[in-house]
Amino acid sequence: MGEWSKIAFDIATWIIPLTTAIVFHEVAHGLTARHFGDMTAARAGRLSLNPLRHVDPFGTVILPLMLAISGAPVFGWAKGVPVVARRLRNLRWHMVLVALAGPASNILLALIGAVLAGLLLLLRPVEGGLVWALMVANLQNFVLINLFLAVFNILPLPPFDGSKVLGGFLPPALAKPYQRLDRYGLFIMLGVLVVLPSLSPSLDIVGLLVEPPVRALLELTAHIATAIGGVR
Repeated sequence: MGEWSKIAFDIATWIIPLTTAIVFHEVAHGLTARHFGDMTAARAGRLSLNPLRHVDPFGTVILPLMLAISGAPVFGWAKGVPVVARRLRNLRWHMVLVALAGPASNILLALIGAVLAGLLLLLRPVEGGLVWALMVANLQNFVLINLFLAVFNILPLPPFDGSKVLGGFLPPALAKPYQRLDRYGLFIMLGVLVVLPSLSPSLDIVGLLVEPPVRALLELTAHIATAIGGVR
């Protein structure tokens, strides 16, 4: 496979799983908010699975493409689904559930991906071609991306979902100033992903807190896939 063919293959097998994962993640937030009384996302047309309604030009397209081409781990985000917390029937605890819905949807998608991968292995041809390789790579990346998004987003740092969960357990005097840190979300994200790891490996939050549970969950999904696929 030539260099440009490999780049095209990497893009095709990362962008589709990433887009699917982040769209379902955002829609899960909106659906849960609607269930608890906030119709903001529904009225804005953000409960659609149409990726175009959720695309953030940089986070959904440009950044993932750059990472895929460079061979780095692929990561991205969509436009956040609008949620007005005061419209929820229980502002504190329903907001916690809205925040948890995104990572929970990614865990569910990863399990579905593992099952589909197992069925693909069960039906594997004697000689797989390019289409087979694309399908396998897409499912492998789909499982990995969903697990990474679930664990990464549960970090208790703004603007991640984990900050909304932690905010629900903090006393109001601490919760309000903590939640105001959302306005600095992009800088916090860059600090966690780029600045801290460049200063010292001991400050690599992703490597220390995200990768170990992702690896453990990957082993679990691999067991599911191999059990279904009959691979020993």
